[in-house]
Amino acid sequence: MAKILVVDDEQGIRDVMREYLELDGNTVEEAVDGMDAIRKAKETDPDLILMDVMMPKLDGYSAVKEIKKDKNIPVIMLSARTEEYDKLFGFEIGADDYVTKPFSPKEVVARIAAVLRRGKAAPNKIVSDGLEIDIAGRSLKVDGKKVFLTPREYDLFFYLVRNEGVVVTRETLVQDVWGYDFIGDARTVDTHIKMLRANLGKYRDKIVTLRGSGYKLVL
Repeated sequence: MAKILVVDDEQGIRDVMREYLELDGNTVEEAVDGMDAIRKAKETDPDLILMDVMMPKLDGYSAVKEIKKDKNIPVIMLSARTEEYDKLFGFEIGADDYVTKPFSPKEVVARIAAVLRRGKAAPNKIVSDGLEIDIAGRSLKVDGKKVFLTPREYDLFFYLVRNEGVVVTRETLVQDVWGYDFIGDARTVDTHIKMLRANLGKYRDKIVTLRGSGYKLVL
C-alpha cells in the first residue's frame, strides 16, 4: 500500500509499528534519530513519515523542517509531550497530525491511512456547499464572508477538517487539540462545538454529534 518511514530512538516502538503497518500491507523503513531520518527520507522517498519528537543527535521538529526543505512528505509527529505549544509548533512546521504517547498502534495505523487518503484526494482548499476552507492559510469563509474564530475554535475546526469523516471523542479533542493544560474538562468541548456551529450558520449540521461517541465533520 504505502512506504512508511518510522523514526524513533526506541527499538520497541519501531518493532511494534513495523508489525502493525506490515499487517496492514505497508512496507516499513526505520530511522533511529533525526539525522538518520533526514538521510533515509532522501534515500527511500517514503509516502509518509512517523516522526518521534525527543531523540538524540537531532530532534524530530528539526528533522521535519530539514526534510520539508526538499520534499513535501506527509508527517505524523509522535511524542510524549502533550503541551498545546508543542502540538501547535508541530503543525506550524508542516506536520499533518500529532499523536501523543502512550498510543494505540491500531489508532496510529488508522491515522496514517487517513493522512494518506487526504494527501491523494484533498487539496489545500476545500469547498463544501457555502463553506470555503483554506487549510494552509487557516481561514474559513461562509457564503463568501470570512469568519473570524477564536484561537481555540480555529484549533478545533481544523482538527476536525484534518480528520473529516472520523469520529473523535471529547477526550481525544482535549488531548490532541489543546493538551492537558486545557482549563476545564471534556464536557467543556461541547461549549466550543456550540460556538463553532454558531459561526457555521446554516451549515452547522456539518458537525455531527454521535451520542456516547463524540463528534465528526462531514463535508
